[in-house]
Amino acid sequence: MAQTNTAAANGTRKFGLLDKVSYAAGDFGCNMSFALKGTLTIYWTQFMGINQILMAGLLLLVQVWDAINDPLIGSMVDADRRHYKRNKFLAYVNAGGIGLTVAGALCFLPFPGLPEVAEAIMFVAGYILWDAFYTVANVPYGSLLSLITDNPIERSQLSTWRSVGAMIANIGTSILLPMLIYDASNALMGERIFWIALLMGGLGLICFQFMVRTTVVRINTEVKAGEETPKFNIFKAMLNFVRNRAALGATLSAISMFLGMYGASTATQVLFQAYFKNAQISGLMAMVSYVGMFAFLPFIKPLVGKVGKKEMCTIGAVIAVAAYILMFILPITPDGKGLVMYALCQLLAAVGNGFSQCVAWALMADAMDYEEWKYGERNEGTTYALYSFFRKLAQGVGPSLGIVLATAVGYNATLQQNQPAEVALNMRYLVPGMYLLGAVLALVAYGLVYNLDRKTLATMTKELEERHAAK
Repeated sequence: MAQTNTAAANGTRKFGLLDKVSYAAGDFGCNMSFALKGTLTIYWTQFMGINQILMAGLLLLVQVWDAINDPLIGSMVDADRRHYKRNKFLAYVNAGGIGLTVAGALCFLPFPGLPEVAEAIMFVAGYILWDAFYTVANVPYGSLLSLITDNPIERSQLSTWRSVGAMIANIGTSILLPMLIYDASNALMGERIFWIALLMGGLGLICFQFMVRTTVVRINTEVKAGEETPKFNIFKAMLNFVRNRAALGATLSAISMFLGMYGASTATQVLFQAYFKNAQISGLMAMVSYVGMFAFLPFIKPLVGKVGKKEMCTIGAVIAVAAYILMFILPITPDGKGLVMYALCQLLAAVGNGFSQCVAWALMADAMDYEEWKYGERNEGTTYALYSFFRKLAQGVGPSLGIVLATAVGYNATLQQNQPAEVALNMRYLVPGMYLLGAVLALVAYGLVYNLDRKTLATMTKELEERHAAK
């Protein structure tokens, strides 16, 4: 298989700002659709009226399909040997981005009062269609990071800019959505969400088109005419993934993030509805989680070079664990003082999580190189898809577990914002409990599982460069 890794070798432009902005636009497009996912549980239980335990089961069901769908799409992309005008990954991203324009809105069809069975079918059908288009766009998009450049610093920058794209999308939606979908009494106005989803789908399509047209693939892994086409073996690729400690560590860290974030999502919305009694500012509080990313943005390059990705992520996980312990034990009261204390704990956790948010995707790109270094082959689509498989599984287990635990401590979705005082207090403890679970798992992932420390990464990069030069 021919492989080159320099701009000069294949006549492409030098890596620069346009590459970073372009890659960021792709995740902005993804998150125009993905950002609404946190609203699904509240929408279908409080507005549409589905039983919350049934909703927990449905979420788990669709996420299992979601998770299975990812490696299927990834293996399909890896096995696709057709010639595309520019790149097969870009072709798939383009197709998925077009479908996402309306697919996200289908998860929020506003027909409350239907029989519960009909509502359940409507939810599952809408979600599966949305997920199919999202996977077609997102799995190849994630794989592109390892093909745009092979330079570890540049990959970290791409990962950071991807996080910036997601951050900008999430900040906008986090602030505006609560203001648009909750009324002054903290009740959900669900009929608005369908139209908001359509608008966000259109904005996402614009960003996908910009990304597809401006991305340059410099790492050429296309099979050339006259060369033997390698046979793709998904079982071998999965075996390599299981033996790939770098991929497992990066995956476990992602699982931990989603278990914490999505596990706490329902409780967090109820916390602001019924405990702090101000659901409209919940989005402003969500902004705090991005402060850490902003703080690390100017220092990514020197920190990666001098300290290392694994090392910085481990330090950050320790800080996040400490922050969530404080959130659990401090006297956070349902008033302005308690709200400030809650925000300060979130700020400390954001500082802890900030660096890992910036380099999360670079960790996975390095893991793909690790597979080549250890086993002599690359399966970008399948490796990323298996990573995405476990992320998606956590995205289903997290909210399902969160709903079950919230129900166990008294939450009743039919009461919406009018929960009893003791139930509202239970949400105040459930939120940090779920976040703490995720932070502890992240500490294990970075500290004990992920094995590409600064020294090992430098050795791997040098040896791969020598192999590629020899070819």
